[in-house]
Amino acid sequence: MDELILTDAQIVTPQAVVRGTVVVRGGIIATIEDRRSTAGEAFDGDYLIPGLVELHTDNMERHFAPRPGVRWPAVSAALAHDAQIAAAGITTVFDAVSLGSMQDHDIRLDALDEMLSGSRTARDNGLFRSEHLLHLRCEVSYPQMPQMLESLIDDPRVQLVSIMDHTPGQRQFVNPEKYREYYKGKNGFNDDELDAYLDLARARGAQHSIENRRAVVAICQARRMPMASHDDGTPEHVAEALADGMVVAEFPTTVEAARLSRDGGMKVVMGGPNVIRGASHSGNVSANALAQQGLLDIVSSDYVPTSLVESAFKLACEIPGIDLPKAMAAVSQTPAEAVGLKDRGAIEVGRRADLVRVRLIDGQPVVRTVWRDGKRVA
Repeated sequence: MDELILTDAQIVTPQAVVRGTVVVRGGIIATIEDRRSTAGEAFDGDYLIPGLVELHTDNMERHFAPRPGVRWPAVSAALAHDAQIAAAGITTVFDAVSLGSMQDHDIRLDALDEMLSGSRTARDNGLFRSEHLLHLRCEVSYPQMPQMLESLIDDPRVQLVSIMDHTPGQRQFVNPEKYREYYKGKNGFNDDELDAYLDLARARGAQHSIENRRAVVAICQARRMPMASHDDGTPEHVAEALADGMVVAEFPTTVEAARLSRDGGMKVVMGGPNVIRGASHSGNVSANALAQQGLLDIVSSDYVPTSLVESAFKLACEIPGIDLPKAMAAVSQTPAEAVGLKDRGAIEVGRRADLVRVRLIDGQPVVRTVWRDGKRVA
C-alpha cells in the first residue's frame, strides 16, 4: 500500500493547528501525530491544509472564450482551467455552467456543449488533476431552461443545482445604475442596446420565471438533488427558498436575507473576491460584514480561483472570533458536507487525503504542493 509522510507541518485540523506529522496510506489519512517524524517530506513549518472544495466557479468559461470572438479547443480549455484550479489548492471543484441567459447569444449558451464535452473527455481519460463535478445554474427567466435541465440532470457529474433570476430590478441588481454599469461593461452595450436588452429581460421574467422555478424544484426534489438559492435579498425570497428545500444560500444581498437563511438551516455562501476586496461589485452587502456578524458559512472563489485560500487566511487574520480552523472549514469541510460529500474536506483520520502545502510570505498564502487522494497533482 502506498504511504505518504508529511512532517514538521502546521496541520490545520477542524479543532486546532497542530505542529506535527500526517501519514497517508492508500489515499486515506491514516494518522495525525503532534511530533516530527524522521521520515517523509519535511515542511519546515509550512501549513498543511485540507484540499479546498469549490461549489461555484465561473472560471471555466474564460478558458473556452479567452477573448471576444475567440473559441479555444474544448479539451485544451478544460485542462487549462483544471491546471489553474489545482494550482490554487482546489481539489474538488463544482464547475458552474449556466442553463439559460438573459440574452440568446451568450458564450455561456453557445459554448455549453463544448464545455461539457471537453470536461467529460478530460475526466474520462484521467487528465484532470482536481476532481470536477457540475453545478447547474438555472436561469428561470430563460424559456428553454427546463428542457436543458432535463437533458443534463441525470449526468453523474451533476451534484448541485441553483436557481437564479437575473430579471432587472431585484435580487443582485436592485440598483438600476449598478445594473446598467455591469451589463454595459460585460456586453459592450450602448444605451439603446441596453434598453432593448432590459425590455426583453423584463418580459421574459414576467412570462417564465414563476413556472420555470416550479419545474426546477420538481425535477430536483424527485432526485433528492441539493439545491441552492441565488441572490436572495428579502424575507419573501428566503421563505420561498426554504419552502422549496434549498440547502445553500448563494450570495445573499442583504444582512436580513443572510440571517433568515441561516436561521432556516441553509448554509450562507459569499464570494472570495468580495472577501479580498472588502466589497461586492454589485453594491450589495459585503462578505466581511456577514463574517463579522457570524453569518458566513462558506466562501466560493467565484471568478478568481486563488481567492479561496487567500480568503481563509484573511478571515482568520482580520475577523474577531474566526480562527484558522474555522476559516479553513469555510473553504473545505463545510462546502463539502453541505452537498453530501462527507469523505473529504478535513484533515481527520479516515478522510480522503486531499491536502495542500501553503507557505505564508509577507502575509501572502502561497500554494506550494497539492495532493489528491494522496497523490501529488501540483
